[in-house]
Amino acid sequence: MDLSAPNAHAMAIMALTGIALVLFTRERIPLETSSLFVLVALVAGLTLFPYDDGRPLDVTELFHGFGHKALIAVCALMVLGQGLIRTGALEPVGRVLARLWRRGPVLSLAATLVLAATMSAFINNTPIVVLMLPLLIGIATRTGSSSSGTLLPMGLASLVGGMCTTIGTSTNLLVVSVAEDMGVPAFQMFDFFLPALGAGVVALVYLTLVAPRLLPERRPPMTDASSRRFTAQIVLGQHSVVCGRTLIDAQEATEGRLRVEKIQRGQGVFITPLPDVVLNPGDRLTTTARADQLREFARELDGELYSGEQRVDDDHPLEEEGQQLAEVAITAGSSLSGMALSEANLLARYGLRFLALQRIERDRFVPRLDLDRITLRVGDVLLVQASREKLTECKLGTDFLVLDGGIELPRSRKAPLAMAILLTAVGLAAFDVLPIEISALAGCLFMLATGCLTWRDATAALNVQVILIVVASLALGEALMRTGAADFLAQVFLAITFASRPAVVLGGLMIALAVLTNVVSNNAAAVIGTPIAIGIASRLGLPVEPFVLAVLFGANLSFATPMAYKTNILVMNAGGYRFGDFVRVGVPLLVLMWLSLTTILVYAYRL
Repeated sequence: MDLSAPNAHAMAIMALTGIALVLFTRERIPLETSSLFVLVALVAGLTLFPYDDGRPLDVTELFHGFGHKALIAVCALMVLGQGLIRTGALEPVGRVLARLWRRGPVLSLAATLVLAATMSAFINNTPIVVLMLPLLIGIATRTGSSSSGTLLPMGLASLVGGMCTTIGTSTNLLVVSVAEDMGVPAFQMFDFFLPALGAGVVALVYLTLVAPRLLPERRPPMTDASSRRFTAQIVLGQHSVVCGRTLIDAQEATEGRLRVEKIQRGQGVFITPLPDVVLNPGDRLTTTARADQLREFARELDGELYSGEQRVDDDHPLEEEGQQLAEVAITAGSSLSGMALSEANLLARYGLRFLALQRIERDRFVPRLDLDRITLRVGDVLLVQASREKLTECKLGTDFLVLDGGIELPRSRKAPLAMAILLTAVGLAAFDVLPIEISALAGCLFMLATGCLTWRDATAALNVQVILIVVASLALGEALMRTGAADFLAQVFLAITFASRPAVVLGGLMIALAVLTNVVSNNAAAVIGTPIAIGIASRLGLPVEPFVLAVLFGANLSFATPMAYKTNILVMNAGGYRFGDFVRVGVPLLVLMWLSLTTILVYAYRL
């Protein structure tokens, strides 16, 4: 198969694309800096060396990404997701999962993965992971089990769910929008739901039954330091469920976890805690456990928790001087990301007293000697000491993910309203009443107007990194298409797969994107891959849609490395995973999804 030589502009754009892909893999260079460099290099080069193939390429067209409907929709959906976090609208989901977990770990894990995947089909998966991480860590802590077999499968399930709709991920929105800009009929919200669902079922079965067995037991960072035990008394109320029943009944009510050391009945009267002792209102049961377990015991027995003669509450917690230890992780979009620890002023800004830092790189824990010089990154886990009130404020904010399962989820009377606004925005787009960029933007307005969000919350939800990588990728994709570089790359791909069946070409395109997305930004991979896919389909004389979907699905297979997606980094550090754990679990999942999706697309489009 003969290849026509590309023009000088196309060669330059391909070279810049290669440089961009290398820059996107460099951890020491912020992704937003790399994106800005690509954008500036692109527009400066085309200004100094204009391109004209009969229709001059105006460099101002490359700035259209800042107002592109895909970027508007991505930003609006990020703000709507922040509204759910800020109001605690997802709290009922957490409570349901916590109750289910006691009935059976395998079924509970399956339910957790299905819920995470389902929610991620309509909500950016970052708030889903932010909700699930402390919940699952808390469940593992209370049950004395390991969180290793749950956190990573949950994070990967959220990525699988995001593939099902056009709004599931920013990658989906970009691919669909770029394809539409290039003349491909617009994909509606559920147009590729069935292929993604078929492969998703295979993925969820694997994540439930196989993935936990592949993962070695990992200890979350600083577990020992944050699991101190305290001695306290549970005072039974008049209407306690165990009054008039025996001590063994009380222990059964806590699934055998309560260990009573002594029973005080009245002033100075102590009763030996024998199993057949009948409990009365006012009895004080002395026990020793972790702070979160003591609070749970008090709730389950309908009693009140006391430390000495002082009732334990928010103003008088169990910890000395009203303080408690907690682990907090730096989230994507945090204002602390990229800031030196010495400049963060954690105590002054957040009321957090810094104690230790844990960072996992590749397959080993990295010791940090001079912490003041450390630059904070997304996913870093900090051990801090603070009041319960300050930790709750951190839970409501956007800079930290509080990993202490004892911290209650935020509650708000506006939670139902926030959920209703989101469902309405999604519903209007799903039923083709309004485009998603308009309905989501209207949803942001209602979130702000009704007080579900403040402007500070809304602006904090916007991620500069995401904005710049989207804009730079769109500009690069436009330049690849206009200069003929995308068509040349399509020719190269077809030359490599010469004489192969269309099914092989489709599968090859998808796996190429899957490999690329695990090394560089998935948005960049998607936008660069879309015009190439359209060029391949045009040259083969085949329907464009399956090849566009191959790019969309391939760019979403971000399972094999922790740097492939921002939530992977959060899951990695929160669960104490290593680089090899993602490879061990993610590569088989990637292969399963690739085979399933390729088979479904080939059958559906009769390739």
